[in-house]
Amino acid sequence: MLGRRCLRLHGARRLHVSRALRQREPFDASKVERMAEEVDVCIVGAGPAGLSAAIRLKQLEQESGREIRVVVLEKASEVGAHIVSGAAIEPRALNELLPDWQSRPGHPLTQPATSSSMLFLTRTRAIPIPHPPQMGNKGNYVLSLSQFVSWLGGIAEEMGVEVYPGFAGASLLYNEQGDGVRGVVTNDVGLDRQMRMKDSFEPGMEFVAKVTLLAEGAHGSLTKTAVKNFNLRANADPQTYGFGVKEVWRIPEDKWVPGKVVHTLGYPVDYKTYAGSFLYHMADRLVHLGLVVGLDYANPYMSPYREFQKLKHHPYFADILSGGERIAYAARVLNEGGLQSIPKLHFPGGALLGCSAGFLNVPKIKGTHNAMKSGMVAAEAAFEAIKQESEAPADMTAYEDNMKKSWVWDELREVRNIRPSFNTPLGIWGGMAYSGVDSMLLKGRVPWTFRNKISDAAHTKRASECKPIDYPPFQPPLSTDLLTSLALTGTNHAEDQPVHLRLPPGPEAHKAHVQKNVGEYGGLLGRACPAGVYEYVEEEGKPSEGSWEGKKLVINSQNCIHCKLCDVKVPTQDITWTVPEGGGGPKYTVT
Repeated sequence: MLGRRCLRLHGARRLHVSRALRQREPFDASKVERMAEEVDVCIVGAGPAGLSAAIRLKQLEQESGREIRVVVLEKASEVGAHIVSGAAIEPRALNELLPDWQSRPGHPLTQPATSSSMLFLTRTRAIPIPHPPQMGNKGNYVLSLSQFVSWLGGIAEEMGVEVYPGFAGASLLYNEQGDGVRGVVTNDVGLDRQMRMKDSFEPGMEFVAKVTLLAEGAHGSLTKTAVKNFNLRANADPQTYGFGVKEVWRIPEDKWVPGKVVHTLGYPVDYKTYAGSFLYHMADRLVHLGLVVGLDYANPYMSPYREFQKLKHHPYFADILSGGERIAYAARVLNEGGLQSIPKLHFPGGALLGCSAGFLNVPKIKGTHNAMKSGMVAAEAAFEAIKQESEAPADMTAYEDNMKKSWVWDELREVRNIRPSFNTPLGIWGGMAYSGVDSMLLKGRVPWTFRNKISDAAHTKRASECKPIDYPPFQPPLSTDLLTSLALTGTNHAEDQPVHLRLPPGPEAHKAHVQKNVGEYGGLLGRACPAGVYEYVEEEGKPSEGSWEGKKLVINSQNCIHCKLCDVKVPTQDITWTVPEGGGGPKYTVT
């Protein structure tokens, strides 16, 4: 992998910053000349979708003899370091992309799934129940998605793709008319918290591209910008999300059943909350254990992290984990909106791929295969667009047309009503009943489509309408406090850099945030954040006496594990997640 200072220059303009600007003066973007790199395709995000697109583009290059320059920008310090999933992978798209993958050295698909089961948990019991056919795992593999992505990244580089970890896509680059995207600007490095330039300052680079593909994962910052600027959600429902918290344990040999896949419903959450857990037995005595909670949960007193810690003390899981060692912790939002929440997939000059678009199949609890397929389809459309050699922004209409003809669309259409049925007047129990009938019998062949009418943040009730949750104390080694878990992520950000979790500027905006979020919603983010980023604390000399007055918000941005929960769930919708300096964040290796 190439680092920031090793980037090969192809006739790029050298950056120039005057000596005066290096004296800790306020940063002024208008006075900075940026290095510009011209590429054919710029892909933001080295995940399954982005890397599949890159590999497919290079395959098309080989087939046609037409050379193209493909660049992948990745905000993590290494490819795979920000990747989180279950993961039980369906290899359908991989078989199409790399038919010979099984003969390639170092592939991580070494543990086939051997069984699938579902349990309904009460406080003390684990009751077997039928699982929907979509949740079957015959022919699938259980593995670390971060390791899978790292392997794909190596293949992409071998084929000539330029993969640049530590380069965070900070903003879109527009044409002169402002009606099309012509690339990406990476983030500026070496600014302090007051947005002043340090001696180490380096301006971000411009990657000028004929086609820009956004593959940032769920709720990416550039995707959010593109959706807003090009009104891509005009004919789609709001996107909805789940929130996954997981750990990786190495368990005793006598508890390990290689390839076993278990999903659960019920405990630890109440009957009003959409949630479920998973347990995947991987190779080398590793198990992935996690809890996914729908972010449409109503009670602001809920803590997904504390619910997960409570889950591990259920007799079923406690027996499996007893005598084991916890080696990793991670968390991330995931798309749950389904087909009706997929926005327009293309804009002038580019397209949305994978979870940036929202291709996760919620009932199947899988999205990697769909993400990879979207990358392949987008690559084919991008290659054809480049061949047109037009001065106008690339037309990626063919990508959306072909996705709607693909097996991804068929798969999502079949299950489109299952997750939204839990937010109808049927309620949670009615949603479970409807889901069973739809999964087993109807298979989506009905004339109606349940809609996702409001955002997850809008589902949150005021604290005065809800009962506080009294969580049990932590009992190591099964359950630990949040900061102990956070230490397992390897998270690191330079402390003296701009806070990348941003409120609107000014003291009045800060005051309005605290008034609403503490006064009406009980300080939700202080409980919901899985990394201890947000704290509502007493202002010195201003006792709050239990109210929001006298409180202030402290943002510990160095703790951030890039899960995006805050941007999705904060009731006031006034926190914007932006990219920190490239290379910052968690360093996942087995998640």
